[in-house]
Amino acid sequence: MKTYQAQFPWVLRALNRLGALASGMGVDLVGLDRDALLKRATAAAGSSDFGGDEFVGNFDRLLTSLRNEGKLTTFGRLIARTDLLRTLQNRLQITALCAQHPDIEAAPVSQPIFVVGPPRTGTTIFHDLLALDPANRVPMAWETAYPMPPPETATYNSDPRIARVDADLARVDQFIPEFKKMHPMGAQRAQECVSITSHEFASMIFNTQFRVPAYEDWVMEADMSAALRQHRRFLQVLQWKAPGQRWALKSPQHIWHMDQLLKEYPDARIVQTHRDPARILVSISSLVATLRGLASDAVDVAEIAQGYSAGLALGYRKMIEVREQGLLQDAQVIDLHFRDFVSDQVGTVRRAYQHFGLQLDTVAEQRMRQFLDDNPADKHGKHSYNLEDIGMNENDIRQQFAFYTDYFKVAQEPLKQ
Repeated sequence: MKTYQAQFPWVLRALNRLGALASGMGVDLVGLDRDALLKRATAAAGSSDFGGDEFVGNFDRLLTSLRNEGKLTTFGRLIARTDLLRTLQNRLQITALCAQHPDIEAAPVSQPIFVVGPPRTGTTIFHDLLALDPANRVPMAWETAYPMPPPETATYNSDPRIARVDADLARVDQFIPEFKKMHPMGAQRAQECVSITSHEFASMIFNTQFRVPAYEDWVMEADMSAALRQHRRFLQVLQWKAPGQRWALKSPQHIWHMDQLLKEYPDARIVQTHRDPARILVSISSLVATLRGLASDAVDVAEIAQGYSAGLALGYRKMIEVREQGLLQDAQVIDLHFRDFVSDQVGTVRRAYQHFGLQLDTVAEQRMRQFLDDNPADKHGKHSYNLEDIGMNENDIRQQFAFYTDYFKVAQEPLKQ
């Protein structure tokens, strides 16, 4: 079975050893206390108005899971605390801005495109291609990490936050170089909705980064209404001074909460991606194990696979319920299969546009083709994985997901890569 170990410099290895010794004596070098984090965030933001306190219960669940289940190294606790403080400060600053400018929340978010489907089904590259159409406004990694002050059209491609986020991501590449083979990142690449809903602390981004099984179980079943309201407000802030014709968004999390997404965005256009669940499971377990190795030196890929297997089955059942209940109209959704996307990526995007009555012009198509030429799948090396890595039986996996593959007519793939 594979092991997943980050490549840390000696100073971080020493910090983790020191932290382990201190923890053994009942001392945490990096605290994850709710009240202390809230106090520090309000001091940094210069505001104490979080825009309601619904998020506090979510925040508590996450912190409890991080402390009790996370198996975090000292560096891992530092990563978690830094991310949580940044997120709290963003929320405070956005709340203050909207209080000063109520017209921001009055602006429409009309007919957004949502690309939904589990990781490893082509959603990332599909979203990247949508970003190349000037008619689409996508949330970029830099502006979702640091949304304040709101981005402006005039400086959108030269904002200093771009360099800041690229520097942050370069450090991730340094510590876990394997990760860019699986999921290339960049400040000016499209970012997922999970980065936005993290501001309500109701997001699957946390269980991708950290071992938080109790929190993960809660997120899959939670009511996302408040998180989706925050999601809309976040988009309204981003579009305030850097508008676009329509939003093009993406997140795997929406398959668990499609009914709630449609309540917040009843005119949404849904692109659902499909792939052999067995192949998804092997690949995503490898990705998550690699990423969690940044914050923990006790990563169990088989445990990750077991948890994600149960969770993915739940998500698929919820999505099928939405279809069976007629909550998604045929004109509102298109199903795209990974095998078709691989064979003709731009053509698959064109199919989606045609389904929604949109026009893909020649300039956008040329930009998409150039991006694909410049960014082949193996640009940073090949992501290698196989079934033995996760310690599960192929027949058991296929039986578990037969209800889904039969419903959507999903083809099987070989499990070695």
